[in-house]
Amino acid sequence: MVDIAVIDYGMGNLRSVAKAIEHVASGLRIEVTSDSRVVAGAGRVVFPGQGAMPDCMRELDGRGLREAVLEAATRKPFLGICIGLQMLFERSEEGNIEGLGLLKGEVVRFHPQRMLDTSGNRLKVPHMGWNEVHQTSEHPLWEGIRSGSRFYFVHSYYPLPKDPEIVAGYSRYPYPFTSAVARANLFAVQFHPEKSQAVGLKLLHNFVRWDGVHRSGAKKDVIPELL
Repeated sequence: MVDIAVIDYGMGNLRSVAKAIEHVASGLRIEVTSDSRVVAGAGRVVFPGQGAMPDCMRELDGRGLREAVLEAATRKPFLGICIGLQMLFERSEEGNIEGLGLLKGEVVRFHPQRMLDTSGNRLKVPHMGWNEVHQTSEHPLWEGIRSGSRFYFVHSYYPLPKDPEIVAGYSRYPYPFTSAVARANLFAVQFHPEKSQAVGLKLLHNFVRWDGVHRSGAKKDVIPELL
């Protein structure tokens, strides 16, 4: 049996994700796969992705992986990364396309008129580079990671959840936006842990050992208004 399935729907740098997981999961069988049967039988699932949302949804459906993703995201430890986070929501402004609808809310683009730093300089979109992630509640995947640690981002869109209770972390560029969500056995992040050096490897290490149970913990940071 495959211990960890990395879903391959033809989008994203899957090999770097798999290599990072292999680094923290010695002795476990990890497979990059587009076979829905392998995904269904895996002990835990990673759902990464890069690129445009319409292309990702088309490729996911074209490879017959939609049902496998939906099933995995509701019953086993599941980690979404970047587009793999955005696809979990109901709809995206990118292409005005429907997502998987597992999480209520939409994916929106950074507001052009608000992309100014404190000195009035215009910020670039996509948001690319290192940024702090502020944890809003305790979660097993945050274990050993300080709130405010810096992770690596590459994105122009971000999720806007309807339910603030699923927000597990936020970042600022320049205004606050959701950068991590958690619900039951599902955890998903807008940043790239596989590109985030030691702190990213620590998050992947935590995922590999997570039993998929989200035990409610104390709030660690007040969630600002997320726009």
